[in-house]
Amino acid sequence: MEFKTLRNIENSFRQIRLYALVFAVLCISVVGYAVWQSYHFAEQQRQKIYVLDQGKSLMLALAQDVRINRPVEAREHVRRFHELFFTLAPDKNAIESNMKRAFNLADKSAFDYYKDLSEKGYYNRIISGNVQQRIEIDSVRCNFETYPYAVKTFARQYIIRSSNLTERSLITSCYLLNSVRSDSNPQGFNIEKFSVLENKDLRITDR
Repeated sequence: MEFKTLRNIENSFRQIRLYALVFAVLCISVVGYAVWQSYHFAEQQRQKIYVLDQGKSLMLALAQDVRINRPVEAREHVRRFHELFFTLAPDKNAIESNMKRAFNLADKSAFDYYKDLSEKGYYNRIISGNVQQRIEIDSVRCNFETYPYAVKTFARQYIIRSSNLTERSLITSCYLLNSVRSDSNPQGFNIEKFSVLENKDLRITDR
């Protein structure tokens, strides 16, 4: 009878140790899960940014790795430069305003090209002939494998006169360098070694 009692006590201790071990493992699991969820929640909160809209209201924004959108920003930078540089109206102030904004996106090579056209009387003919000029970008090809990034732009240039419409093929090349973002350069790139590879007439249509 005494031996049986001792065996019952031993079995009870084993069961208690088993329950204690299971309870400890369960507690550790719950604590580990809670800690992991806390870090995950904190990381999600760090990705949220609240932007003050002109001192009036708060807007929620999400933080992302800046490198994710760099290819898109690069193409938009090049596209914007071409739209400013090659869109002309027969107004001296409008031309100078567009050029000033375009020069903020590029180095001296763009100014040199503008100066060369200016010395040849190109802009004076635009003004005196009441000519409108606009550009449509077909594609912007960027090579992000090497730095600085080589870019080639394919576009159509339309020169609108009172008597006819001239359509030209325009191909340009340049390199992109990372730069500081600003109000005048929101994408944070700078164009260098800008050159026009092709600018030839495709067709002239009478109006």
